[in-house]
Amino acid sequence: MLDKKREKQRQLEQRASNKLTKWILGIIGAIVVVAVIFTGGYTIYAMQPVNRHNDAAISVNIPEGATNSQVADILRKNHLIRNTKIFNIWLKLHSESGFQAGDFYLSQSMSNKELVNILLGGQRPIDGHVLVKEGQTIDAIATTVSKSTKYSRADFLKLMKNKKFLKQLEKKYPKLLSSSMAKDNVRYHLEGYLFPARYDVYKGSSLEELVTQMVQKTNEVLTPYYATIKKKDLTVQEVLTLASLVEREGVKTSDRRKIAGVFFNRLEAGMPIQSDISVMYALNKHKNSLTIKDTKVKSPYNLYVHKGFGPGPFNNPSLDSIQAVLNPADRDEGYLYFVANLKTGKVYFSKSYDQHLQTNSKLGQ
Repeated sequence: MLDKKREKQRQLEQRASNKLTKWILGIIGAIVVVAVIFTGGYTIYAMQPVNRHNDAAISVNIPEGATNSQVADILRKNHLIRNTKIFNIWLKLHSESGFQAGDFYLSQSMSNKELVNILLGGQRPIDGHVLVKEGQTIDAIATTVSKSTKYSRADFLKLMKNKKFLKQLEKKYPKLLSSSMAKDNVRYHLEGYLFPARYDVYKGSSLEELVTQMVQKTNEVLTPYYATIKKKDLTVQEVLTLASLVEREGVKTSDRRKIAGVFFNRLEAGMPIQSDISVMYALNKHKNSLTIKDTKVKSPYNLYVHKGFGPGPFNNPSLDSIQAVLNPADRDEGYLYFVANLKTGKVYFSKSYDQHLQTNSKLGQ
């Protein structure tokens, strides 16, 4: 009788134990399921853009030979990814490696996949183009950008005055921009530094990225000439200033070289350059003919009144005009004046003011 009671007690305990085991296993299973769902959900979440509504450019430098983990740390510090571990796991699963070294403009609106694609040297889809024409001013480029991109004219001009952005560019391109940034009374420090060319606008790209492309292009074009500029005891700002005048004063390469020679002769003689282009920039308007009152406008850009180079460039010149300034022609001829026939475009050069007046009279101008 006692054995039967013990057996029954044992069976009851066994049932209770089995129920407890099932209950524990059920809880563990539920926890595992929840964990899997949470982990999977968080992983998907972590791979998404940090802020898909913020496409402001963030400049990121990837050093030579950086490992995946180092790249992940850099991106996390710049608030471009949510989780470094998940980012690294994703890279391993997709066998991604070999990131390009250099400076990249990224944004929080990019997913991890988009970030990786760019850092591996890939291109984003092209969303449009911006054409900067030879001799265009920053004000004119602002209008072009507003017509070709989602950014307004006001956005562009505001960026031209953004001191933080300008300092970042100067740090990145010191040989190019240091002489501009050192000048006072400059309307736009990037005037003359947005090289005339056709630029791709990538999907999701920022305005900062677009402008940086333009400045980078100018740096690429001028790099072979930095030594020459220094040898001639000129600054980049001075070269681009004269080039911007030459750009608008002449059309043919031969004329541009002679016009550059005239400007250098006038500077050497202590004479003001007296270019109409400088007056129109000072007035901030284009005019077919200037009045005496116009030539007296109060502005540091008015080179009818002020001697020297003035604050800086008057537009964004072509390579042809830059080369003309670095290789002027006929300086030994002593030309100090020039005038173009408004009908034929032919340019006449004079050594004296009386000769210049005679030429104007013959042309009926």
